[in-house]
Amino acid sequence: MSNNSDLSTLNSIENLIHNHNTRLESLQKELKTHKMMLEALLENDKEYQEAASSAAAATKLKTQAKAKVLSVTDAKNQVEKIKEQQMEVKEIKIALSDYLSQYVVLSGSNQIESPDGQVFDIVSNAHLSKKNKN
Repeated sequence: MSNNSDLSTLNSIENLIHNHNTRLESLQKELKTHKMMLEALLENDKEYQEAASSAAAATKLKTQAKAKVLSVTDAKNQVEKIKEQQMEVKEIKIALSDYLSQYVVLSGSNQIESPDGQVFDIVSNAHLSKKNKN
């Protein structure tokens, strides 16, 4: 490809990114408005309010019962093990993501074969994040 073609393609992609990001922001605002309207409808319905009140009371009882069970030493130990393993899973996922990114760059392939012959696609999930203007 020539530099003009590359520049044209880059400009087209940049415009698509901006257009889609603008549409996404607009849809998110509309969605928020519709959710608020639905919430108002629910708040004004007597039957729904009574059911919500009953559900809240049941939830309170459930929360109290759960707290009682979780105060037992065995439950505390299990909660701690779960937290530790969740942290380990998170750390391993981050490291795996980094290794996969490096593999794609170095190999030029977006697939990798496991030792048992299973082929996996390497999928990247990019998104926009606002940068502070500081």
